[in-house]
Amino acid sequence: MSKEAEKKDDCNLNYPVLFPGNELSKNLSKKYGYREWMISRFLNYIPEPKKFLEYIDNEENLHTYIRANTLKIDPYVLKKRLITKGFQLKDTLLDEVFEVVTTQLDHYHNSSYRFNEKSVTRNDENVCFQNLCDTVKNNNIQNPKLPSIGSTIEYLKGYYYIQDLSSCIAVNELEIPYSENLAVLDMAAAPGGKTTHIAQKLNNNGLIVACESNPKRLSSLVYNLSRCFVTNTMVFNLRSEMVGNLGIKFDRVLLDAPCTCEGIIQKDVSRKKSREPKDLEICSELQKKLIIAGFNVLKPHGLMVYSTCSFAPEENEVVIQYLLDNFNDALIEPVQLGSDGLTNFKNLEFTDRMNKTKRFYPHFHDTNGFFIAKIRKEYANSNANIL
Repeated sequence: MSKEAEKKDDCNLNYPVLFPGNELSKNLSKKYGYREWMISRFLNYIPEPKKFLEYIDNEENLHTYIRANTLKIDPYVLKKRLITKGFQLKDTLLDEVFEVVTTQLDHYHNSSYRFNEKSVTRNDENVCFQNLCDTVKNNNIQNPKLPSIGSTIEYLKGYYYIQDLSSCIAVNELEIPYSENLAVLDMAAAPGGKTTHIAQKLNNNGLIVACESNPKRLSSLVYNLSRCFVTNTMVFNLRSEMVGNLGIKFDRVLLDAPCTCEGIIQKDVSRKKSREPKDLEICSELQKKLIIAGFNVLKPHGLMVYSTCSFAPEENEVVIQYLLDNFNDALIEPVQLGSDGLTNFKNLEFTDRMNKTKRFYPHFHDTNGFFIAKIRKEYANSNANIL
């Protein structure tokens, strides 16, 4: 059997890769409350795993991000409004995304974050954020009953969405030119974070098709689309494996795939013990079906972004390799931020270009655990090796 055939056979595996336990995995699983099979795997694909486990075990390391909804407000204006309410926001790599650092203005001078004293000009206003913060403090505008970031009037009006930075980076990698008339597919849309982000990239132009298979999740999706003033989106209660039945071809496809959610254990500690190896198998098989369906409805030269909030290679690199093995017009393009994707895992060998995919680790990037791959459909005649 050729090396390529072996690689293809390996990446069609329908079982999770397990590692034998040892004294280290036993001690770490007991210390942090995980199933030992999970710790044994983490030791083999998460860099600096002991630092990772210690980091996510500390609630103080949780990071909260908000994305300004530019359909309703300028990010700078939103930042100014929330600062005057007592929130402290920190800029990120994306202009429309801020980290909520603290809600205690009296902690300002003890914070590692300081407002930039450089004047910023937007909408014909010159404002120095340092002066703004001083004004708030000097006038004793401090509210010990400051609302949570999810219950402000600005949130209810749809001025921002609470969304992790890693998720926002995934949408950014779709390379949507502002206000373009593109057709975009969101294959697993609820509760609407990425859909609403795509809508603001398009400035409510073009068309978004938002698919959600779970009818119980449709209400949250429709609510957030309405709250965020999205008007260019059609919502379908549809299993995304069947998206080809719509008869639409798309310029962009986003597949934020259903997964085991290893990357959000810090926010949901029940996942330390609620997952079984079989869950990896179930998710990986579904993800393969979804990525094939999404690529089939992608236009020539179109761009697809695949993401998960999981560290598991079976849900990430294995799925991408499966697509590459079955479509010779699928090309991995580089994701700009994050740590390199894996090019091998135990006995699995992936394409050398797999390092162009990116992984996000809480202890390195201050985000959820996340994976992003960007795939271009190179030319018109797709030669698929599977039905």
